[in-house]
Amino acid sequence: MRKLVVGLIGIGMVGLSFVWASSATAGDEAETAELLITLLKSGRAVVSENQGLINDPSKGNKGFTDDFFAQQAMEKFKAKTKIDLAKANNLPQGPLLKALLDSGKEVVAEAQMVINKQGIAFKGFLPAVFGRKTGEKFYQKTGVKLRLTGLDYRNPGNKPDDFEQEVLRMFADPRHPKGQQYVKTTMLAGKPVLRVMDPEYAGATCLSCHGSPKGERDITGMKKEGWKEGDLAGAISLTLPIK
Repeated sequence: MRKLVVGLIGIGMVGLSFVWASSATAGDEAETAELLITLLKSGRAVVSENQGLINDPSKGNKGFTDDFFAQQAMEKFKAKTKIDLAKANNLPQGPLLKALLDSGKEVVAEAQMVINKQGIAFKGFLPAVFGRKTGEKFYQKTGVKLRLTGLDYRNPGNKPDDFEQEVLRMFADPRHPKGQQYVKTTMLAGKPVLRVMDPEYAGATCLSCHGSPKGERDITGMKKEGWKEGDLAGAISLTLPIK
């Protein structure tokens, strides 16, 4: 079971359900944050698992449509949470979950011309690109910030703010329990928000672009970071207004 670190409010460590005894409202929002992060991860996993298909230069129409993506993401999300997004309207988090799923569908739909282009092996439609663009659309729809960030960021839009930098350095400390989230209630622009940082680690599939030798150009033309499997790759950062 994954654990998290709670900042400021002093509740201590809790499990995946994010039950905060101090406030029912805080608990609801913490659960919402967890579900949103899980759904974004599910969508990225779908893109990752279909990279071979997306990058196949011999095929035209790949069948990797927005509806195909949504169905696969919903299945992964249900396997992790037991929640059927087809019935999300029955949940208090339903509108936000639907907005995030719709944002992912829009990103996939807009990439169809690139995905289905024959003769090109590398399409540039990666889980990280999908995650960034989906987060941007989701923010436009809802005002909830959900994005990828890291100390070794490549896209300027993934640059960590001061809060994220501090937490990322904590995640990079070998004394920090691997996989442990950080959650904090704080003020942003004069309004209370819940901030959640969910650490991510380099897997074997990440190393072709981010591994060794450090400084060598990868398939995207960017310089490799020299990561090893299990190294901190960054985090999913969520900023959720508190009612």
